[in-house]
Amino acid sequence: MSAFHKSDSLLERFQKNCSRAREGVEGETQSKAEATVSRRRLRHDFIRSNPAGAGGRTGLLARGSSENQPPSPPVFTLAATGGYNCGVSGEIQSPRSGERRIRGQGIAPGIARGPIVVHWDEDEEIPVRDVSADDLPGEIARFETALIATRAELLEIQQKIAESIGSGDASIFDAHLLVVEDRTLIEEVLRSLGTERKNVEAIFHDVASRYARTLEQIDDPYLRERVVDINDVARRIIRNLMGKGPRDLATSEHPHLLAARTLAPSDTALMDRSKVLGLITETGSKTSHAAIMSRSLGIPAIAGIHDIFGLVETGDDVLIDGSSGLLFINPSAETLAEYGRIEERREAVEERLELIRDTSSTTSDGRHIILSANIELPDEMEDVADSGAEGVGLFRTEFLFLKRAEPPSEEEQYESYRLVAERAAPHGVIIRTLDVGGDKLAQNLGIQEEENPFLGCRAIRFCLEHPVIFKAQLRAILRAATSGNIRIMYPMISGLAELRRANAVLEECKNELRTEGVAFREDIETGIMIEVPSAALCADHLATEVSFFSIGTNDLIQYALAADRVNDRISYLFEPTHPAILRLIKMVVDAGHKAGIWVGVCGEMAGDISLVPLLLGLGVDALSASSRSVPRVKKAVQSLSIAICETLVDEVSKLDNPPEILAHSEQIAIAHYRELFD
Repeated sequence: MSAFHKSDSLLERFQKNCSRAREGVEGETQSKAEATVSRRRLRHDFIRSNPAGAGGRTGLLARGSSENQPPSPPVFTLAATGGYNCGVSGEIQSPRSGERRIRGQGIAPGIARGPIVVHWDEDEEIPVRDVSADDLPGEIARFETALIATRAELLEIQQKIAESIGSGDASIFDAHLLVVEDRTLIEEVLRSLGTERKNVEAIFHDVASRYARTLEQIDDPYLRERVVDINDVARRIIRNLMGKGPRDLATSEHPHLLAARTLAPSDTALMDRSKVLGLITETGSKTSHAAIMSRSLGIPAIAGIHDIFGLVETGDDVLIDGSSGLLFINPSAETLAEYGRIEERREAVEERLELIRDTSSTTSDGRHIILSANIELPDEMEDVADSGAEGVGLFRTEFLFLKRAEPPSEEEQYESYRLVAERAAPHGVIIRTLDVGGDKLAQNLGIQEEENPFLGCRAIRFCLEHPVIFKAQLRAILRAATSGNIRIMYPMISGLAELRRANAVLEECKNELRTEGVAFREDIETGIMIEVPSAALCADHLATEVSFFSIGTNDLIQYALAADRVNDRISYLFEPTHPAILRLIKMVVDAGHKAGIWVGVCGEMAGDISLVPLLLGLGVDALSASSRSVPRVKKAVQSLSIAICETLVDEVSKLDNPPEILAHSEQIAIAHYRELFD
């Protein structure tokens, strides 16, 4: 058999070698402590990095220099949490002398100012040569080596990001890894090697280019953005084939903003975040993986600045506003003063939020709202403690199962759950049982592709179909609950039948542990996520058989409004303030309270300070958000009274327009904690 027909053999060896490559990169990544220091330096150190200038001013208008650094534009960065104003790219007439204003698209909020470094991304010159039949095994071997090396690079990047800012953001690189492992792509390269008899660099470049062109023609902005991911992986494979190793970004030893035609998420992940204050690109959007990475890292970024290389050159003084999408070239004194005031207000807010970290999330009229944090892995507990959260309101355990060759054992899970419970004490931890399927696929679980995975065999449906996996997790949770206040939460329950089946499996686990003489918590509380409309509609029945409800607003909105939450083409339909959503939430809250159980919210609505007045007015007892959102949500809760929030709900219940309802809620929010919106 000729070499180019041995694709199955190659793939089998490739999978084994990739497993070894994964093991090889473990332990070589940045520690969480170092990553935390790096993030704090990025956010704070460069806000006031220059010594006092004339008149004692610091910050934006300071013009100091040091012995080791030549005079340059002052630098600062100011990360923010907020929305995005996607404007039309183009130059805006500036009334201020010497200043140029260009409007692009804000993709990562925040403000950054300093000298710019321009990165020229030159394409590799691909050698093309004929190969003989005798050369084919060698070309296949080189291809295999390059794939293994590329996968090792990506795994190392992914691990660094997981330890630095969380596994949710690291999962972005799953798409890259899928390109490296794509059977169709690999087999197409092998077939072309045999038919065209060219060197593997040329063959792979042609095949990958065809893939990219196909994606570019799809009428879906989210999928078109994935062309950047494919090109990034292809470039890495080609460089490894040519013996060049990873490409480095243009950089500077001093703090700077980076301008490039486009940036791959790996570029964003690997750059020195203590030096890069902000990002400017010609291409990209807020759905690009690089944009998602920028937001997670707290790096302000704008995209859609056409002809960036004609507008600026390395060393130019620029300021960017990642919320409005504005680029200021040679910003005037007036502009600097304006943004200086914004900087000072933001710093003051951060300082005040730090002061309330250890206070209770209690409204001004005395009602305590439990405010906890969402986590994905145990190493995020440090962030939970720093945020002032009351324990963990959502432990997304599926991330223990992703990106590994085998599912975690009962013992591994027990140690993870025990560790989280001990670190959360004296507060509690709500552990959501395995929620895979939909947009979360774990290859080690043998999940089959489905035409509509969000409505398929996911979450509790998968667990009930795979009792061995489900029971290992439940046993681990029951055992760990002896170390702390742990509750179990089942995801995607659609009715009583599923809930009773899940509880029956839980009872089986208790009987097994009892028989084995293993310690566990007999009276562990169980609850469910309300994220399927049918569960909301029959919440009165479900409430009699659980200890609590937690409303997963992300999926509840998606299912109730039939709007895919990751599809930008219909993003306008994904409206948290739709009357139907508010009615469903109210229905669930009322049913829970009537049955004597508490009701929380753990979706993105819980972390949106514009919607806190609505949620409190609807009667929600608990909120669980990202650690980064907790301080602002706490401030919002403390600034509101239940009476005002209930009046708001009475008013908006008469409205039928989602934007109008949102405007009413925002009006209350701004009136009571305006500083969080400045």
